[in-house]
Amino acid sequence: MQSHLQRRFIRVLSSVCAALAVCLVASVGNAADDYTLGPDSQIQEGVPRGKVTKATWTSKIFPDTVRDYWVYVPAQYDGGEESNLMVFQDGGSYVDEKGQFRATVVFDNLIHKKEMPVTVGIFINPGVVPPAQPGEQARSNRSFEYDTLSDQYARFLLEEMIPEVGKDLDLTEDPNRRAICGISSGGICAWTVAWERPDAFRKVLSHVGSFTNIRGGHVCHALIRKTERKPIRVFLQEGSNDLDNLHGNWPLANQEMAAALKFAKYDYRFEYGDGGHNGKHGGALMPESLRWLWRTGEKAKE
Repeated sequence: MQSHLQRRFIRVLSSVCAALAVCLVASVGNAADDYTLGPDSQIQEGVPRGKVTKATWTSKIFPDTVRDYWVYVPAQYDGGEESNLMVFQDGGSYVDEKGQFRATVVFDNLIHKKEMPVTVGIFINPGVVPPAQPGEQARSNRSFEYDTLSDQYARFLLEEMIPEVGKDLDLTEDPNRRAICGISSGGICAWTVAWERPDAFRKVLSHVGSFTNIRGGHVCHALIRKTERKPIRVFLQEGSNDLDNLHGNWPLANQEMAAALKFAKYDYRFEYGDGGHNGKHGGALMPESLRWLWRTGEKAKE
């Protein structure tokens, strides 16, 4: 039989365990998606600010589509030498200075501190097909453009958007000085552009990338394993609370990508957090991801 002291000890121990369990659940719940922006994502006094201009483009490679795009030119750009280039899918969300990414603010701060090179940014929204009749809604072309495994989006950039922006700016043609970034379907699009055209883009930043079977993207990790390594540097961000639906499981798909990149000995980095299908974690990591992506010299070996 248990003594009075034993029974009392068990009751106290049970109460402590229950309290710890409640605290653990609460802490895990609060931790999920609990990411904040650091100082490099905030406008800083004394940091020169780049200029952002907005325009509209009607594409021939994606017929009948129109889209908004923004061009960021850093304050340090003087036209005296070629500028590095970085392209963003879903450009409106990345160029928003009050959004989750605030890419231009991060560019301003890192370029000022010489932690990334002078880089022009092209922020491109997915195309839309205007309504055919009054009262109808425009049709988004986003999934077709981003999720399709082909060179079509790369050609759209190389034959249309970059030459258009390059009319007024001196942009590099060196693939090692070109990067491309996107979130969700824009993330797999960034990878596909570099995969199809490593002669044009060799740096990729993917936030919660859709490497799932929306339009066949679930084969990317298998292709990496069975194809001779391409000269691509890639930063992947993913969260354990990302999507799980009929197209696939986003956390597992990104882990498959990371494992394949490791197997094939790519220059890659995988940041796996507890976030969901959004830009909170990727936004918090934006300064560090850009520093890593653009690193040179001895740092490039790390």
